[in-house]
This record gives sequence, C-alpha cells and structure tokens, in this order.
Amino acid sequence: MRAPARDIRLVHEDPRFVIADKPTGLLVHRGWANDDDTALFRVRDKLGHHVYPVHRLDRGTSGALLLARDPDSQRALNALFEAGQVDKSYLALVRGVPPAEGTIDHPIPRAEGGPRVPAVTTFRLLATSPRERCSLVEAQPQTGRLHQVRRHLAHISHPLVGDVNYGRGDINRKYRAEYALHRLALHAWKLAFDDPWSSTRLTVQVDLPDDLTAPFATLGLALP
Repeated sequence: MRAPARDIRLVHEDPRFVIADKPTGLLVHRGWANDDDTALFRVRDKLGHHVYPVHRLDRGTSGALLLARDPDSQRALNALFEAGQVDKSYLALVRGVPPAEGTIDHPIPRAEGGPRVPAVTTFRLLATSPRERCSLVEAQPQTGRLHQVRRHLAHISHPLVGDVNYGRGDINRKYRAEYALHRLALHAWKLAFDDPWSSTRLTVQVDLPDDLTAPFATLGLALP
C-alpha cells in the first residue's frame, strides 16, 4: 500500500542530518521499481536540498529514518552504523506468544542472494492480545541484515502479521478483514546514538501511526 501524500514529517532536524517519520508503502530511495515517490525525494523537496541515505527501512516498515544533509555527514553516520554504535528499536506485532525476552543468533544474508553472515537480534515481550493469539514485541537488531527483524522473528516461529514474505497469507487476510490491518506490522520506534559532532546522546522516538494504533487498540494491545 503506497502512501497517499507526498509530504513527510521530520521528527528531528540538525545542521548535519535529519530524522524523518517514513510512512509504510514508501521506498527509502529509487530501486529496481524506479519509483518517482520515495522518502529521499520527499525529504529533499521539504528541505530544498539533496539528502543522503544512512540506513534503509523496508517499503512496508514505517518510522525513524536517518538521512544526512551532505556526503561528509553521511560517511560519519555510516561509520556509526558499521561500528554497531546506533541503537535501533522496532515495534512488531507477531503471531503467538514469544518468551518474555531473548536473543536470536542466526545468520542471514546482507543482501538478496548473498552469503549468510552472522546476525543477532534481541527482543522483549511488551503485551499479548486478549482477543487473538498475537503479541506486541520490541526487537533490537544488533546487526544490519536484509529483513533481519522479520527473518529472525519468523525463525523462532513468531512471524510478523502482515508479512507477505515470511508470514502466512490466511493469517494476513484474517487481520485485514477483522482488524483493518492492511500493512506489515513493523515500526522503527527509536533511534539512539552519540552525535559525532557534539558527543551528546541523541534518542528519538517516533510514535506508532494511526494504521497501527487503531488495529492494535481493537486487538486490546496496550501501547508502550
């Protein structure tokens, strides 16, 4: 499902970078689909100058997206990601009831068709639904691999609701019909890192969008 408007909300602005609230259905930048509407273009048009991607979110994932204002800043921020110095937190609606907390250590590819490499995700259970056998989980990937959160939660038999790659079609259809959940139930909730230029700790939280809060409320899930 594509985002209907070409605007995008900025949740943090800095002389060297910005953090945007990416809606679901929007690519970060032009890929094989050659999309004319991307998060990169929307932020560029909002600011009036080019911006540079630092990391990526899947098309279906919403939430915190870090973009640099210039190539030097992009390199500095990329170095933080590569060194594992950026804390990333995702909210995910998964099937079943996972353990209260855990660590998933399972190799997955960096890119489609590539070799499997080490990948680690920690998670904790936030809430369980009184209406369906599903749960709200906070997942924190310690590495950056292709579809890491989605693959890892599916690996422990708790795939995301709305995931057409690693979930089940009948479950996804049920949640669309009964709970109006028409998207991948994954949201980039928080980003935290030490600003390379000021050495202060920056933590940005992006609240859940309406297309997740409404289904979650109907499911009886208390939001953090």
